[in-house]
Amino acid sequence: MARNSNIEWTHHTFNPWWGCKKVSAACDHCYAELWAKRMGHQLWGADSPRRFFGDSHWREPLTWNEEAGLLGRRYRVFCASMADVFENRADLNSQRLRLWELIDNTPNLDWLLLTKRPQNIARIAPWGARWPANVWLGTSVENQALAEKRLPYLLKNPARVRFLSCEPLLGPLNLQQWFTRRDFHPIDWIIAGGESGGASRPMHPDWVLNLLDQCRAHKVPFHFKQWGQWVPAELAPGTPRVRLLEFTNERSVEMVRLSKKLAGRILEGTTWDGIPHIPLTHA
Repeated sequence: MARNSNIEWTHHTFNPWWGCKKVSAACDHCYAELWAKRMGHQLWGADSPRRFFGDSHWREPLTWNEEAGLLGRRYRVFCASMADVFENRADLNSQRLRLWELIDNTPNLDWLLLTKRPQNIARIAPWGARWPANVWLGTSVENQALAEKRLPYLLKNPARVRFLSCEPLLGPLNLQQWFTRRDFHPIDWIIAGGESGGASRPMHPDWVLNLLDQCRAHKVPFHFKQWGQWVPAELAPGTPRVRLLEFTNERSVEMVRLSKKLAGRILEGTTWDGIPHIPLTHA
């Protein structure tokens, strides 16, 4: 859990539990697994236990909700950075029931439920055709194949906001059909970014620039979180460690490996902090 989260697109994070199982390429260098191991926990895998928390942990969002109400604000809460709310495990059901109740009791918080398992949403989420006004529903999409697989499951849900986390972005994405289809609910927000960490994979600049252009064309808020560990050489002038990187079916590009902080989040000369604007009303 983190109050005043360092994640740029949220105010707080809340984890109903820790632990998960890797399901796709974006999971290969999972920061959450690494962090759990540093804390002495072995929580990743189908047969591994999950780490649960006590009452004081669960009371924290109630405090955030009260504060937001007093200030006349809304806080975004990312749930869950160290788990997947829609992981298909029976031992998580009691914790999910507690989470649904907590969401209901915190109307001043917008809960950002991000999953790599959108195929489980309709079966596990309790809301059917009437979702709470304070739930934003998202899925991770790192490449085109995962977009085609996951978006039909995400976009059939009538959540207040549906969003994509394209981080780490591992390939080009063409979302044109998903922006314009009328047989699904729309995409309301896109977050994109490169991979960080010691084994990080570079993100081709054209991938994120093309995604930005699609969002601008369809007036979808765009948030560029980070370059990660690799940044185009022109954004790091004077750096001696320039490498010419080859990408399959892409132009070669000169990039530099830097720390995430030094690589930054400048794209086309500015930062992109798009957020959906949702009226302060409740269902």
